[in-house]
Amino acid sequence: MKYTTLLFDLDGTLLDTLTDLHLAVFHALHAYNLPQRSLDEVRMMVGNGIKNLIDRAVPDGTPPEKTAQVLDVFRDYYSQNSRIKTAPYDGILAALQLLSGKGYKMAVISNKIDSAVKELNRDFFAAYIPVAIGDREGMKKKPAPDSLYEAMEQLGSKKEECLYIGDSDVDIETAKNAGIPCIGCAWGFRGRDFLREHGLDDAWILENPTEIPQFLETLEEKDIESV
Repeated sequence: MKYTTLLFDLDGTLLDTLTDLHLAVFHALHAYNLPQRSLDEVRMMVGNGIKNLIDRAVPDGTPPEKTAQVLDVFRDYYSQNSRIKTAPYDGILAALQLLSGKGYKMAVISNKIDSAVKELNRDFFAAYIPVAIGDREGMKKKPAPDSLYEAMEQLGSKKEECLYIGDSDVDIETAKNAGIPCIGCAWGFRGRDFLREHGLDDAWILENPTEIPQFLETLEEKDIESV
């Protein structure tokens, strides 16, 4: 069956949000005189939602009540400062425009809170992506496949028509749990070596967003087996 539908991760795939996330972590930890985390440390902590990000960022043994306070500061700061440096990766908008012109149906799926995902999608990608799904009550976070299934339903797509595109181990596991192939984004937060180490075949890892349309053409021409 021909692939008709592309389901995208957000952070590290469509948007480079790392600097703003790091600044928010810095601010929240500084508010409680806790040791700071480097940009590269935060790079490896994101992907499972902000609660897990803060759980990983605070020192081991931090009391739960203090961790919750740090999370509150992070939320307040990030809600007001989430777009200082955040922007689409180079080549993303051109790729989405081309894919939209070819008739692909697209959605963005993230472990960010649902309202933020919808707002970011509206501001950056609404011309190409009509469906945006984030973390909300009653919806299991990735790597559970629930949000992918909801996106498929909203787009009117069958599972066999879908590809998932992401940059992390969470994304690889999410696609596997949903039973669909995963395209890995080496331009994101983790890189090619990490994606390969977490089970993604080199043939399914792309270095630049502009490679996505050509890769999809290749899938139509050849029978490339996913892992």
